[in-house]
Amino acid sequence: MAIQWYPGHMHKAQKQIKEVMPKIDLIIEVLDARIPYSSENPMVASLRGDKPCIKVLNKSDLADPKTTALWQEYFEQEQGVKAIPLCTIQGNQTQDLLKLCRSMLPNKGGVDKPIHTMICGIPNVGKSTLINALAGRQIAKTGNEPAVTKAQQRIRLDGNIILSDTPGILWPKFDNVASGYRLAATGAVKDTAMEYDDVAAFACEYLLQAYPEQLKARYKLEELPESEVVLMEEIGRKRGCLVRGGQVDYVKAATIILNELRDATIGRITLETPEMVAVEKVETAKIVAEKEERKKMVEELQKVKKRQRRRKNS
Repeated sequence: MAIQWYPGHMHKAQKQIKEVMPKIDLIIEVLDARIPYSSENPMVASLRGDKPCIKVLNKSDLADPKTTALWQEYFEQEQGVKAIPLCTIQGNQTQDLLKLCRSMLPNKGGVDKPIHTMICGIPNVGKSTLINALAGRQIAKTGNEPAVTKAQQRIRLDGNIILSDTPGILWPKFDNVASGYRLAATGAVKDTAMEYDDVAAFACEYLLQAYPEQLKARYKLEELPESEVVLMEEIGRKRGCLVRGGQVDYVKAATIILNELRDATIGRITLETPEMVAVEKVETAKIVAEKEERKKMVEELQKVKKRQRRRKNS
């Protein structure tokens, strides 16, 4: 199943961001620390050019701390980029973010030289909660679902920092299929745009490989099954997700698994590592190139047929 979700307001927001970008000094991109690569919008990189950027690894309290450290190191290899793990429920961390903004632009932030920043991120990454923490008051509407913010606003913060808020936006097409699944698993995609049991099976396959002990502890399993389908069945039976005939209701079992993954009841889990992503980038680039080649071949064939029809009719 391909995961896609791109409502109309996201396209409008993308155009607005492009218009405002020339006036911005610093980009604050909020990522989900559990999926730092998959939650990184490629549009932001293409629009920001060489502007400095802070990658906020938000929800770090839900992610594997060792893997978060690897991602911080990974992002800071890029010129002009700093990364900071953050949990918005810890208020002192937001002040660290403001300090980092000022340190990256030491010649700005005075009375006559405000720092113009733009905060952006995918839906349900915690961007609105972070804005409220930075402002010290309720400004942005929050909600535990994607696409709550649908309009831009400007907020003045301490240290003469002006923050432009933007709606959470995805991109029209996920070339990396695994990224689409990870976005769905963490709640960045509307639940109505995905098959719960399919996404849960993807998550279970990864958890069996990367976090077997957490699965055993959470679901009281002495031994883990070899396949994700059997794992879902065992969890479903333990949680009473049964229908007539004693069969497992996979959707109910999937709902339990995804909810407990999202709120870290299973444990602090990160669904991707820099090493994994390096391999996926190569594979995805190959798939995209093959698609482009097929597209060109189809277009060329259509041109040939069109010329043949013209000669036939002339």
